[in-house]
Amino acid sequence: MMQNSFFVLLFLVLIFLIGFLSREYHVSRDVTHSTRNTLTEGSINVVNQMQGPVNVRVFVSQDDQYRKTINDFISRYQRAKPDMKVEFINPAEEPKLAQDAGIRAEGEMIVEYQQREDRLVPPYVEQDMTNLLVRLSRSKERAVMYLDGHGERNLIGLKNHDIGEFGTQLEKKGFKLANPDLTLVQEVPANGAMLVIASPQVDISEIEVAKIKRYIEGGGNLLWMVDDENLRGLEPIAEYLGLQITPGVVIDLSSSQYGADPKVAFAHTYGEHAITKNFMLRTLFPEARMLDAKDSFEFGWKVSRLVEVAPNGWLETGKVDANTKVAFDNKTDIPGPINIAVAMEREYGKKGQRVVVIGNGNFLANTFIGNGGNLDLGINIVNWLAGDDDLITILPKPLKDVNVVIPSDPWNKFLTMLIFFGFRLVLPILLLVAGIVIWWKRRKA
Repeated sequence: MMQNSFFVLLFLVLIFLIGFLSREYHVSRDVTHSTRNTLTEGSINVVNQMQGPVNVRVFVSQDDQYRKTINDFISRYQRAKPDMKVEFINPAEEPKLAQDAGIRAEGEMIVEYQQREDRLVPPYVEQDMTNLLVRLSRSKERAVMYLDGHGERNLIGLKNHDIGEFGTQLEKKGFKLANPDLTLVQEVPANGAMLVIASPQVDISEIEVAKIKRYIEGGGNLLWMVDDENLRGLEPIAEYLGLQITPGVVIDLSSSQYGADPKVAFAHTYGEHAITKNFMLRTLFPEARMLDAKDSFEFGWKVSRLVEVAPNGWLETGKVDANTKVAFDNKTDIPGPINIAVAMEREYGKKGQRVVVIGNGNFLANTFIGNGGNLDLGINIVNWLAGDDDLITILPKPLKDVNVVIPSDPWNKFLTMLIFFGFRLVLPILLLVAGIVIWWKRRKA
């Protein structure tokens, strides 16, 4: 009797300890192939560099299931940042609080960090939440300035060749856009994060070029996209940077496997640099140009190659149009791989100076920015130019386990469809019939 009582006591103590440990400590493991239930490395990096607590207020009705869904989403961030606190507020019970907060949607979330706040509305997505935390992490809102008035790709433009969608994404990351008119202002504003020159189509006046050069000489950061060897009056800038642009268009025959034109170059190889660290997404560059630069002891530039394309292609130096059938000429063409982007930096006063030049503007155009990792690469470049190295590589979560590729040859295609429909239709029907037969036999017995 005493032995049984002692066993019951030990069992109750065990239950109590299990309950206590499960409340105080949380252990989880994501077994999905694409780890879709945990944060990406980029999001974890953003959360880890946030110093101080983050407070989250969620205005949602008393729906336990809905609140659990929200809490599960936030808990992914709390595992990386334990001092992230969440508070649920029922707008029906606290109407004055909801009104003062300007709540307009069920489940609206207000996130506070270091006396700054931002808000998120359902549906909740990791990329949106991480973008919000990035915006709150930026202590200084510095403008991304862009040159305009010479046929450039516009950062707020809606045309296919413009880069307006990229501009929208920059604003979501906490940047503001500015468009100084260099024909009116005395100098390029020195308090901006960078100046963007996106493939001008007409010559830039000498006065404007002189102001841009003084801006760079004074330590200003620059993102320059070049679509052809005609620099439209910016030759003094190229000379100061030591930039070398080789005439011609990159030809990448491997693009045929993606159903693309040979003039579309695909990149899989990236240089060793903060911009491309752990960057493994495929990017594409329509009508890319070859460029390079060398370390400059005179001006102090340190140069890094960023993107190489067409390892099995070449730089076509002859004229290429829609009717031209391209073929490699070992006398005039340059075999791949071809470098199309460089990153340059140097020490300037108390702060560093950074420049990125890309032999392509199409990759950020509204038409192509959604392809592969084009947007991610562009965001990484801007973050690096702005000095926000900790915010680089915020990549979307790949869903590797939801893609099924059906072989193209008839026999394998037949087997694939047989397996697919067999598991989806035939097997369930067989199990249903077997269940009915077994039930019927037992009923007759």
